[in-house]
Amino acid sequence: MQIAQQDLSDPSDRSDRSDQSDRSDETDRNVGLSAAVEAKRWQVLPSRTVESMDEITDIVAIDGPAGAGKSTVACRVADALGYAFLDTGAMYRAATWRAFEKGVALDDPAALAESTRAMRFAVKEESGRLRVWVDGRDVTDAIRTPEVTRAIHYLDHNPEVRACLVALQRAVGAQQPTVAEGRDIGTVVFSNARCKIYLDASLDERMRRRAEELEAKGMAVDRCALREEIQRRDEKDMGRAISPLRCAPGAVRVDTTGLTIDEVVAKIVALVREGR
Repeated sequence: MQIAQQDLSDPSDRSDRSDQSDRSDETDRNVGLSAAVEAKRWQVLPSRTVESMDEITDIVAIDGPAGAGKSTVACRVADALGYAFLDTGAMYRAATWRAFEKGVALDDPAALAESTRAMRFAVKEESGRLRVWVDGRDVTDAIRTPEVTRAIHYLDHNPEVRACLVALQRAVGAQQPTVAEGRDIGTVVFSNARCKIYLDASLDERMRRRAEELEAKGMAVDRCALREEIQRRDEKDMGRAISPLRCAPGAVRVDTTGLTIDEVVAKIVALVREGR
């Protein structure tokens, strides 16, 4: 599996790293885009239109609500197919965490967008686990806290933040076959994806999974409150004006309630190989 990586910072801030990037390019190629590559390899140039981006088709798009198992399943599917894996949810979480870290006001859309553009983001595989790095810091666990989850809507409802991250997601997809997961992958980011999946599960099942994930990290969980929080997140995701959560036209719905991860992965891999 290849891990897609992106540097979101301004190219002028990285001029002193360009020589090092050139020397390490051969090593980085096997893990997708380096987090310190030259600007032209990550920046979406103004001349590249939305139409040209829509021609990116070698994509498996996996959408769905919170707790449906998108990240885990998408990662395993990418591994099975030998594709790159793009966790777009981690990108929004990382941008949200960075806003907290830098003291950016969540009610200031322009400042949130500027913070996102300045972010250096990378995903790396270490000891069999995907780890998320922001500005050189490992934030794998920090971006999964309830505080980040509750605040992420300030960024995924922000048109400038979404435009920045969507452009970078498309830049990754243009480089290599990719399994991408999120909430608007098949509807907006990669509308011509070769295979579109809408991953779902019952609200109670999704609450149980998220609770067990948090409890495994030693966090105390009020399951009733968590259920309400996930339900509110669903309503926000499906009701937002920009890129609302929808089942994309032509997508195959996969209900994961009661299924094991292996069963879900096998089903999606089979759909991809059948050309669905």
